[in-house]
Amino acid sequence: MSDILVARGLVKSYGDKRVVDGLDLNLGAGSVLGLLGPNGAGKTTTLRMLYGFAEPDAGEIRYDGKLLSEHRDELKGWIGVCTQHDTLDHDFSVEQNLRVYASYFRPKLPDVNRRVAELLDTFGLREFAKQPPRELSGGFQRRLMIARSIVQQPRVLFMDEPTTGLDPAARVDVWRLVASLRAQGMAIVLTTHYMDEAERLSDAITVLSRGKAVARGTPREILGEVLGEHVAVVEATDADADALQAWVRAHTGNPPARVLDEWQIPLSGSQLAAFSQAFAHCRFTVRQPTLDDLFLRLAIDVQHDTEESR
Repeated sequence: MSDILVARGLVKSYGDKRVVDGLDLNLGAGSVLGLLGPNGAGKTTTLRMLYGFAEPDAGEIRYDGKLLSEHRDELKGWIGVCTQHDTLDHDFSVEQNLRVYASYFRPKLPDVNRRVAELLDTFGLREFAKQPPRELSGGFQRRLMIARSIVQQPRVLFMDEPTTGLDPAARVDVWRLVASLRAQGMAIVLTTHYMDEAERLSDAITVLSRGKAVARGTPREILGEVLGEHVAVVEATDADADALQAWVRAHTGNPPARVLDEWQIPLSGSQLAAFSQAFAHCRFTVRQPTLDDLFLRLAIDVQHDTEESR
């Protein structure tokens, strides 16, 4: 099956700063692409270009082979957007938020009454239909945001950090909704800072750093490619700090990540064996790498490059 969304060579600058730098993306129907990266990596700017709110300086975006720049009006109905920030109209009821949003589309959506009723039931919003969104919990407000973003039954849905600020139970509710939409064949692009969320929901992940894709694949593939197979966790004692940092730099090319009173050191199998021999006197534990470790690595890389450029 061909990809429903293909982006090639996307570039976007603001002033002298290039925020997105030659980015390629692919997305198939019924799949979730996780777009990850530290703050400032270019995630939100990429989304804004993909759904037509920002014009690329270079590159092209195609939906089912059609250029977004040439078929914007036609493709608008294919695209749903759930932003990170609350854009609900709190002067309207829950039901009116859905109806008013549906009225923006041209040609007009057929059988709006049926569609609104369907969304109220699917998203568990029926009992709140006559209430203003401000009276709902954060989790139910997020449900309404997602319901509104798919009122026109889009083929592609963009979700920018959809569970930020929600409690664990509400986050799981959103995860179930995302899984349900994917099962219906919807293609979804998701940005998140929650690593467990990315691992649970994404079929594939693209990791951004300074506007470029630095890794692609499943979470396990990405961690193995960028970090290695293991993470050694060592207490950051003064006696071993200098020697440990020097060894890690020499053998991995990167400094260890300091997290409170621990050094967290991604290592391959052979590097772990060498580390164990070199620091046999140290007490340390070994665990599998996570996407949190990847973010720490990217943050360290950005800090290192910034310091070198000064």
